Amino acid sequence: MASTCIQLSLSFLLLLLISQFSWATYADNHLHLSSAAYFPKQQAEKLIKSLNLFPKDSMNIAPNDPSFAAPTIVEKSFSFPSLGYSGPSVADLGHHAGYYSLPHSKAARMFYLFFESRNNKNDPIVIWLTGGPGCSSELALFYENGPFHIANNLSLVWNDHGWDKASNLLFVDQPVGTGFSYSADEHDIRHDEGGVSDDLYDFLQAFFKEHPQFAKNDFYITGESYAGHYIPAFAARVHQGNKAKEGININLKGFAIGNGLTNPEIQYKAYPDYALDMGLIKSSDYNSINKMLPACEQAAKNCGTDGGDDCVNSYVVCNDIFNQIMNIAGGINYYDVRKKCEGDLCYDFSSMETFLNQMSVRNALGVGDREFVSCSSDVYDAMLTDWMRNLEVGIPALLEDGIKVLVYAGEYDLICNWLGNSRWVHAMEWSGQKQFGASPTVPFVVDGAEAGLLKSHGPLTFLKVHDAGHMVPMDQPKASLQMLMSWMQGKLTMTETEDRVAPK
Repeated sequence: MASTCIQLSLSFLLLLLISQFSWATYADNHLHLSSAAYFPKQQAEKLIKSLNLFPKDSMNIAPNDPSFAAPTIVEKSFSFPSLGYSGPSVADLGHHAGYYSLPHSKAARMFYLFFESRNNKNDPIVIWLTGGPGCSSELALFYENGPFHIANNLSLVWNDHGWDKASNLLFVDQPVGTGFSYSADEHDIRHDEGGVSDDLYDFLQAFFKEHPQFAKNDFYITGESYAGHYIPAFAARVHQGNKAKEGININLKGFAIGNGLTNPEIQYKAYPDYALDMGLIKSSDYNSINKMLPACEQAAKNCGTDGGDDCVNSYVVCNDIFNQIMNIAGGINYYDVRKKCEGDLCYDFSSMETFLNQMSVRNALGVGDREFVSCSSDVYDAMLTDWMRNLEVGIPALLEDGIKVLVYAGEYDLICNWLGNSRWVHAMEWSGQKQFGASPTVPFVVDGAEAGLLKSHGPLTFLKVHDAGHMVPMDQPKASLQMLMSWMQGKLTMTETEDRVAPK
């Protein structure tokens, strides 16, 4: 499940309805935030409520457990109790839950779930990161691309299009304080991508040490929403670790960003164009809102140059573009403009919270009496100065080294819309930029029908997914699974043929 694109993704990521913020512009052109503008935590709480989630705590802080010795993984095989599975046996598949004691922390434990492939244990390892920042990856597990879905009566049903049908699938609650991941010390809250990606890299080293049989499998990083920040930073960290031979070599082949916020300067400027194209605003509104773009562009540049308070100012200035559009458009669902929100409620993911806070489920997962924090407003708040940073800058070097990059976006998402994502992908400077721009747009075909439009050159692919909003695997599960499979196999741009491997 972040600010505009940075808000909760749910895969959701779990991002966010921004309220009006006020500021004054002084003669020296610096921005001064009024008392009404200290909004991040309150906005995070509003966002969480829009998903019908009500975590008991704003962050997962718990007493230190002396039984954990850093850096150590404590893992168990599990099956959820008394849920009437039909289909394959969980015991046969290999489902694991565990905690990793983070070495570069005071007292932090990272929670993860690992589902071995339903197809072949030699399938790639795929890690999924939900956005927010501060939303648990269990949102995606139960409502998007996990092995099963959760129903309102708390029963589980197998997901026919779970990504574990094509990969060995990892879900991680991160940054610390999110989901079941916790610390005994608030100093372990992360504030930037350096801290986030170092924690994830340390976790991977321990994970492959615990599961050496998977260490040689191809490895892919995936996620959505604010993960548009996490993923490039994490991929660069893994690549750096491999080059420096820091530990176990991780066979990184590529990464995929779904409806993400990656280059805010470009993506914020796309809001008026997308809103006009979708009929959310009129031409007169468009002309008025466009006058706000130069200030946003300059504020974003200042964030990239100076960081700190300039990034907070940039967040406020640029989000006002989104605010104006939402004020005009009314009660639309900014994750899917085809839909309306009923009051504060845009989605109902409450069954997940109820399910995971049952003691029988917590015992099965090995988390004991620890409460589940579906989305953390404190983690969201802590990442404030990270939100407007441009994470595209590290991607060209990865492309040049042959790391595959897939950027995909559902066409009806406003908050991290396909147009802004397409623009930063096209604007990115790398050796194949001109060839990518000149490459034809071709249909992405599923079951003989066009499910999207894509462009590709070399290791870079952009895919616009039809009939989907912010959470593509939830809205188009079959297409999202075929997308993953075809991309990992290097066949995404091929015309569908009878011999293509496709999900049933």
